[in-house]
Amino acid sequence: MRIVISEFMDEAAVATLAARHATEYDRNLVDRREELVARLVDADALIVRNRTQVDVELLAAAPRLTVVGRLGVGLDNIDVAACAKRNVEVIPATGANALAVAEYVIGVAMVLLRGTYFATADVAAGKWPRGALSSGREIAGKTLGVVGFGGIGRLTARLGRALGMRVIGCDAELAPVDAVWRDEGVEPRTLDALLAQADVVTLHVPLLPATRNLIDAKRIAAMRPGAILVNTARGGVVDEAAVAAALASGRLGGAALDVFEKEPLPAGSPLAGCRNLILTPHIAGVTAESNERVSSMIAARVLDALAARA
Repeated sequence: MRIVISEFMDEAAVATLAARHATEYDRNLVDRREELVARLVDADALIVRNRTQVDVELLAAAPRLTVVGRLGVGLDNIDVAACAKRNVEVIPATGANALAVAEYVIGVAMVLLRGTYFATADVAAGKWPRGALSSGREIAGKTLGVVGFGGIGRLTARLGRALGMRVIGCDAELAPVDAVWRDEGVEPRTLDALLAQADVVTLHVPLLPATRNLIDAKRIAAMRPGAILVNTARGGVVDEAAVAAALASGRLGGAALDVFEKEPLPAGSPLAGCRNLILTPHIAGVTAESNERVSSMIAARVLDALAARA
């Protein structure tokens, strides 16, 4: 059988696949769409991250394809319905990068609350802005609002509680009486109540019609003054122009965005030049350790899926 890998994967996991099947690994193949389509003519499995668009056109070019491994958890770049119609199994790396994302959320929240870690250039230039930077905030005692209480949201809540945060959460799929809230020591709230109470709001929801622009200008205006917003979910969940305006006005105390409506973020974005803003290139779930976990999980599950269909 033949496996094509179109985005970066841990080398040890690639070697595991290559020991069993013909494996073509090109981490930049995603950027050469026509070549990718051509190479799938006789492929039995495809492994992707979040940039490869597994759509109807691609599936039509891959008549032998039986499995798509996703090096991550979001599936908005994969036409799941079209895969199901073709009997192509889609395998996400559920849970393997949760710790990386949770640590990212807590890390940027601490940086933005404290507000002192952007002074390197001034200090190196001989300035001493001690007075201006002495009103930073501690994370202990603050309220963390977790929007979307799946595996990543729950792990983020545990890290927040370990640092002395009060944690509140909301999830459209969980009733307020669900035992998970009690088990995790988290107080359930409606989204509006959460936004009104949280010092840090972190988003962990998929991009669906119901969640597109979930955090818009109206909801940002309903947040606590000076609150921090963190989005590691999907870019379309947040109105980027509204975030930029709220940072400029001081309504938001800071924001960290790892995902965007269009990726890469286009030049001229309203986010460019905003203060108290951390922008990262869809990397929250990617660390050396999580890449090993994600890659080894997908390698094992893709091999199992191919064996089952042999």
